[in-house]
Amino acid sequence: MSIDTYKLTSMEEPTDEVLSQLMREAAEEARESNRKATERFFEEIRQAAAAY
Repeated sequence: MSIDTYKLTSMEEPTDEVLSQLMREAAEEARESNRKATERFFEEIRQAAAAY
C-alpha cells in the first residue's frame, strides 16, 4: 500500500507510513490555507484603512 493508492474510504487500515504521510500532507495543506487566509485578511485591513 502506498500514499498514491490508499483511499480513505477503504476498509483496509493504512500502514503507519501511509498514515504519517497523509497527516504530513494534511498539515502542509492547512499551513498553506492559513497563510493565504492571513494574507487576504491583512490585505482587506489595508484596503479598509486606505478608504478612510
